Amino acid sequence: MAAPRWSASGPWIRGNGQGFGSLFTLVSKPFCSAAAASTGINAQRLAERLRAQKREQDTKKEPVSTNAVQRRVQEIVRFTRQLQRVHPNVLAKALTRGILHQDKNLVVINKPYGLPVHGGPGVQLCITDVLPILAKMLHGHKAEPLHLCHRLDKETTGVMVLAWDKDMAHQVQELFRTRQVVKKYWAITVRVPMPSAGVVDIPIVEKEAQGQQQHHKMTLSPSYRMDDGKMVKVRRSRNAQVAVTQYQVLSSTLSSALLELQPITGIKHQLRVHLSFGLDCPILGDHKYSDWNRLAPQKLSVGTLKKLGLEQSKARYIPLHLHARQLILPALGSGKEELNLVCKLPRFFVHSLHRLHLEMPNQDQNENNEAKCLGAQ
Repeated sequence: MAAPRWSASGPWIRGNGQGFGSLFTLVSKPFCSAAAASTGINAQRLAERLRAQKREQDTKKEPVSTNAVQRRVQEIVRFTRQLQRVHPNVLAKALTRGILHQDKNLVVINKPYGLPVHGGPGVQLCITDVLPILAKMLHGHKAEPLHLCHRLDKETTGVMVLAWDKDMAHQVQELFRTRQVVKKYWAITVRVPMPSAGVVDIPIVEKEAQGQQQHHKMTLSPSYRMDDGKMVKVRRSRNAQVAVTQYQVLSSTLSSALLELQPITGIKHQLRVHLSFGLDCPILGDHKYSDWNRLAPQKLSVGTLKKLGLEQSKARYIPLHLHARQLILPALGSGKEELNLVCKLPRFFVHSLHRLHLEMPNQDQNENNEAKCLGAQ
């Protein structure tokens, strides 16, 4: 494409060049002034538009529900979104307020709901991002970053162990790998497992689920199946991993239960898979494993929805009720006593217990009293 040309009459081109200079002077000054004015106007308009959009967003905020449970659901949704938007320093400061234990070897934190441990697609902020900041807040600006000793799922709350140096982190990781750490989780389930206590010993494998949305899930890979009323041995998948979970019902109603879970192995999503596909009692708020073929909000009975004060359309906001309640670590380093780490339940978990009429063991009566106070609000 030909370059644009200036079109000017002869007098501006003839002579010693002063005519062209005069043209440039005459034309450029008004042009620059107009451009500057236009830029200022555009910037002003843009600023006004952004302020208007902000005001519109503020006015369009979700109305606050008069129902206490729905208000709590709204709080959880907002909190989860905010976790991905806060500055790492703010998150680190919040984690320091939830420290369960600290010594020369370890720092044990209370992991909040909705916060991933590691980064990944779509993850803007995770625990590993704030470990250097957290270390400096606790030990000064020259402190080395803390190290992860194990992991918890994004939706799981509770006890999480960090180490001050790599050697100690490897030592704790080895304790987890060799199953020397006692891990106890609490979960609220939809329906009640039968029998009320037992062991689920079924291998787990990852498979692609066929449906409207193709996705991968962990699922059971049993060694036997029923065929015309007969028990038939199944050829084991090469990718299947041994998975063993001990469980006990702490409290139950006709439609829900509070369980204590002790995973003997540490397979990905083991507790969720064993409860949902092994015992037919999915965890409340488990929207991934409540149905094998679909990725959809958990379907709850009318009775459960009524107790929670929710409609089915709002069920997708129910958080996963799985809490890393307790870890018991063997003596570390020069220590002579085991380390017993207990983390109190998150507020939404306690509130759900109260709404579902589930009772906690006697030693946790203080939290149960807190639930009653919340329910009265």
